[in-house]
Amino acid sequence: MIKKIKSFFNTVFKKHKTDSDEMETKNFYGQDESEIPGYTPDHIIFCDGLVKIYKSKDTEVVALQGLELEIKKGEMMAIIGNSGSGKSTLMNLIGGLDVPSAGTLIVDGENLLRMKKSELLRYKKEKVGFVWQNNARNLIPYLPAIHNVEIPMILAGRKDAKKRAAELLDLMGLKDRMKNRLSQLSGGEQQRVAIAIAMANDPKILLADEPTGAVDTATAALIYNIFRKLNTEYGVTIIIVTHDRAISKNVDRVVTIEDGRTGSEYIKKKSYKEQIMELDRMTGVEESETHEEMIVVDRQGRLKIPEEYLELAKIPNNSKVRIKMEEEKIVIYTEEKDEE
Repeated sequence: MIKKIKSFFNTVFKKHKTDSDEMETKNFYGQDESEIPGYTPDHIIFCDGLVKIYKSKDTEVVALQGLELEIKKGEMMAIIGNSGSGKSTLMNLIGGLDVPSAGTLIVDGENLLRMKKSELLRYKKEKVGFVWQNNARNLIPYLPAIHNVEIPMILAGRKDAKKRAAELLDLMGLKDRMKNRLSQLSGGEQQRVAIAIAMANDPKILLADEPTGAVDTATAALIYNIFRKLNTEYGVTIIIVTHDRAISKNVDRVVTIEDGRTGSEYIKKKSYKEQIMELDRMTGVEESETHEEMIVVDRQGRLKIPEEYLELAKIPNNSKVRIKMEEEKIVIYTEEKDEE
């Protein structure tokens, strides 16, 4: 069975190679990483002026409009945004599933805009793991859980695939469910198998797209605890892409994306260790007490003021305002208020 599966995937990769010859001819050049302003070796992900344009016969859709984002090694953070905001596009670019149209995208010291097709394939195998909301993208339904986890390692040529798969499923709390087919597992158990698959080749980055969107609250808490363990004990950088603002309770930092650009950030006021020590007290605590909202000023000096602030100040979109320095503060005035 495993030989047949391996043969099937080799056929798929061979077809992919034929279909993507055009990508091989694209040679993206950019600055040397050491010359890029703001980039340091502490960054596992660094985006600057990132643009992605989707073109069809008659239309162009700009999914990312000069996005800027910095993620340090070992972070557990979330990217949130409404449908069409660009968050899924960003995840696909970071994961090597798509290529940027322009800008800078450095992941673990590698500039993805300068990668050849063979380098990009290696990158996807070694650097990133994916957890999708739709289990059909993660799992082969007619195979037992342990064989699902083995497949990425077999394709990568690992000789300890079976042993490693068993260790990962044990870590996911599925030691007694390894030989069960997926139809015999609950939705939450299947999602944990998917996380084990994503971790199979020891990635440095785990990308999770709405990982708890199809499970109940108790199972969601279990999945977030697994993510936290992978983050703290194994040093994996975890990025969760979601539209759910409640995610802030489970991560250290939240970055919002609106219209293809980064907006505000929510940064946890207390460390994870401090939060665990005060877990009982924090039950039911509002987000404003655990996280501090920060507005991002991009490299062009632009910032996006939250809609609710504009509404409270009665400043309509596309209107003109004045700004003044008052002591150490920057104050925004509408024309009417300034005249008063």
